[in-house]
Amino acid sequence: MSPVAARLVATLTAPLSASKAQAPEISRSAGRTALLQRGDREALWVPLDDSYALGTSEEASVRFPAPWPQRRGTGAVAPDGSLAVFAGVHAVRAVEPSGTVRWEIRHGCWYGACLEMHESYEEYADRPDHKYPERGSAGFSSDGRLVWAHVRGPLPEGELEDGVIDEWLIVSADDGRVLAWVDACAAAAGSEHLAHPDPGQMGLSIGEGQDGAPLRWGRWDGRTLAVNYFDGQDLVLIGLNPSGERFMTVSHDQGTLAVRDTADGSVLTQWDAESDVPRHPEAEPENDEVWPAWDWAGGFLDETTLIAGTVESDEEWASVATGCSRQDSRPPSRSRTHSL
Repeated sequence: MSPVAARLVATLTAPLSASKAQAPEISRSAGRTALLQRGDREALWVPLDDSYALGTSEEASVRFPAPWPQRRGTGAVAPDGSLAVFAGVHAVRAVEPSGTVRWEIRHGCWYGACLEMHESYEEYADRPDHKYPERGSAGFSSDGRLVWAHVRGPLPEGELEDGVIDEWLIVSADDGRVLAWVDACAAAAGSEHLAHPDPGQMGLSIGEGQDGAPLRWGRWDGRTLAVNYFDGQDLVLIGLNPSGERFMTVSHDQGTLAVRDTADGSVLTQWDAESDVPRHPEAEPENDEVWPAWDWAGGFLDETTLIAGTVESDEEWASVATGCSRQDSRPPSRSRTHSL
């Protein structure tokens, strides 16, 4: 297919200083679009209009006091901006804009060698061995009523079964009741949730460093949590189309980009980086050490159009190439290469 020209839609100024906060992210859920940014002292939620303009009134932005620094966990904000959930080293905590703690669920410590059940952040705040822990994550359902949380076990209520390290919970956003939990069958270094338009579905992409990338897809019917474990495949979840009927994955070795059916996880179409991605335009034909790999980033532009990136193996270029394709068997095209 022919290259697709990129068009600048909007330029936004990050509300928090780059020296004190993470890069801002654009969140879309339940028909709402918002800018999210996390700093050491607060998380900021700012609604965006259809032209991606920031809210102009002070009331448009919502600030949530953060219970611990950004390097000690992750966070998520409800689609309507009414509640933030911080997934930390020892607990998942729900915080209202006023700073009131609505609920907290303690769990095992994300520092791998620590077997303590900490009761507060202050217990390990100054401990050097807890400076760079692994981390889990939390995500709101599309209607904001549920929080899905990936935590290090055990919970205070009981001991872990043999072989269980990480757990996946469904929690009532209203009062913090744990509605269901399963063995995540993982030992994570980090994770990320991806909400489905159906409030009863959620994707969980787990990173285990060089050891793997487990993917989990959960379905909750109000009584039972069913999980697709993808037969032990190592897949990174990078996108979901607007209807939620299809999602996109990249294999842990970055060799295969695939579009899958959400209903059962089956592959609808896929592209191999080595055979389907054009070689770098400056690569010599006889150089067999130059090969592209799919980047762990991308997404759907609409129901059937996706965008994905490739990372060149050769450090001389350190290039990123982007391509987009309709969801058929044609490989994505190299539309432009940016030297970094």
